[in-house]
Amino acid sequence: MYPEIIKIGPLTVYSYGLMLGISFIVASYFLTKQFARRGIDTNVATEMTLLAIIFGVVGSKLMHLIENWSEFLADPAGMAFSPGGLTFYGGLLLAMFSILIYLRKKKLSFFYLGDATAPSLALAYGIGRIGCHLAGDGDYGLPTSLPWGTNYENGVVPPSIMFRGSDIAATFPNGIVPDNTPLHPTPIYEFILAALTFYLLWTLLKKERPVGTVFMIYFLLTGLARFFVEMIRLNPVVMLGLSSAQLISVVFMIIGTAGLFMIKKNPAFFGTVPVKTTPHHPKKH
Repeated sequence: MYPEIIKIGPLTVYSYGLMLGISFIVASYFLTKQFARRGIDTNVATEMTLLAIIFGVVGSKLMHLIENWSEFLADPAGMAFSPGGLTFYGGLLLAMFSILIYLRKKKLSFFYLGDATAPSLALAYGIGRIGCHLAGDGDYGLPTSLPWGTNYENGVVPPSIMFRGSDIAATFPNGIVPDNTPLHPTPIYEFILAALTFYLLWTLLKKERPVGTVFMIYFLLTGLARFFVEMIRLNPVVMLGLSSAQLISVVFMIIGTAGLFMIKKNPAFFGTVPVKTTPHHPKKH
């Protein structure tokens, strides 16, 4: 693992921060292309990306602090200003809320632009997960004997700490999971699933569909992928035998399924495709 890519004097380039930056750049590129394809002002794509960066990072950090409330109370400054510790769902929800307000002021359809944004959201998440993999920040999975089991001993959160006091640790000598134990590279699993989701959503957008369709499929697939990946990752159970990430995933799947059902019953449920007009040019005589 490579938590730090390069260090020059007081300047340190962290792998997670680097991949997070790359994820926003790549997402902005594809978002701009999709907006241009749909005849939407590409400046809107740029402004939406800036909002996603700001509120996405803030929301991710807030969700992480809430999920680790006891650790936050023990070390508020250290937890709040650490370079790691970001939870995707918190960032997504706060970013979506800020963009919703922005689009309402612009009098633009949230769900129409949501369709155009969905592929970029999926890909940005996947690239961000590569940062988690390189940092070894604890988002890895359970021990495995599979040939691609990965050694995270040089990560910022080594397995001996990550699994301390868990049922997994109890199965190892002295209740300690050796740091060099092969583990499921769940961030890579998520990257692959996100890339496939991106490809599917991008392909779906090549044909005109009822507004909200692609956005709802994004919710469904994202929730489904995260739910099953969480099954091979160590996370505290919150309710009904599920972790907080799984519970939010279930909500996402319900939203996606319900949204698709409503669209099937009424294709204009989330609005209609804006009418594109072409400027009138008088004929020359």
